[in-house]
Amino acid sequence: MSNAIVVENLVKRYGELEAVRGISFKVRKGEIFAFLGPNGAGKTTTVHMLTTLLKPTQGKAIVAGHDVIKEPREVRKKIGIVFQDPSLDRDLTAYENMYIHGRIYGYDGKELKDRIDELLKFVELDRFRDKAVKTFSGGMQRRLEIARSLLHEPEILFLDEPTIGLDPQTRAHIWEYIKAMKEEHNMTIFLTTHYMDEAEQLADRIAIIDHGKIIAEGTSEELKKLIGNDVIYLKLNAPEEVKCLNADFIRGCKILQDGRVRIDVVNAAESLPRLFELTQKNGIRVLEVTYHRPTLNDVFLYLTGRELREESGMKFRMRMRMRR
Repeated sequence: MSNAIVVENLVKRYGELEAVRGISFKVRKGEIFAFLGPNGAGKTTTVHMLTTLLKPTQGKAIVAGHDVIKEPREVRKKIGIVFQDPSLDRDLTAYENMYIHGRIYGYDGKELKDRIDELLKFVELDRFRDKAVKTFSGGMQRRLEIARSLLHEPEILFLDEPTIGLDPQTRAHIWEYIKAMKEEHNMTIFLTTHYMDEAEQLADRIAIIDHGKIIAEGTSEELKKLIGNDVIYLKLNAPEEVKCLNADFIRGCKILQDGRVRIDVVNAAESLPRLFELTQKNGIRVLEVTYHRPTLNDVFLYLTGRELREESGMKFRMRMRMRR
């Protein structure tokens, strides 16, 4: 299978700040590839470089067979993008937003009209074609942006946090459109997200990015195998005095930033009685215990020592307050 995107040692600096720190990866044609990481990890900066909106400080990126630095116009012809922040003209109607975008890409006449009609039906907005965008809900605006990005039939579609701030039902609706785009058109989709379930539901492969570096890459199952089969979390009476526990049934042990201890085992149900014996023997009192099969959040915890879910949620809330 040939590659739609090839990135080698890509770097972006803003003065002394290195937002993207020498990342390399490949995206295969026809797959959904997800960048999973907290806000500020370098996801959007990477997308902006791959879509020619930012010039890399160093490194190389080939998108749809073209160099983003040497052939930016050719890259733009082959890609579509849905930005993280809304980019529609709210005073225009859905049809007018689509029409202007189509004219920019050289479409006109019946061809453009038919294409707009087809895509508005695809995202179930044909009934609202003559309504001003400012009357649309957030989910409707997102669906219109997806339709607009598909107007010129791109080879690669970039979706930067496509469901951020949307309710669960609308998010699930957007997921269906993304799956349909891949299945019906064999489209390559580059998705950024900080939602673990979104990456797991949609992506063929996932790259976890943090502080501008890719720290793991693979399918969802491959990433989960990094930490074993089951994960146990212990809340202890004196976490500042606790050291990691050692026993033949423990595959990994790590003290987290919040003071809990994460223990990786093959089978949690079988390991818990032995774990209680071990803590009692060492004079450790267990205040709380939880266990489950690994999630992508556990993988992020394993690799960084902090939770992706909590950090992303906090930063998103701060961002929304700043917008108000």
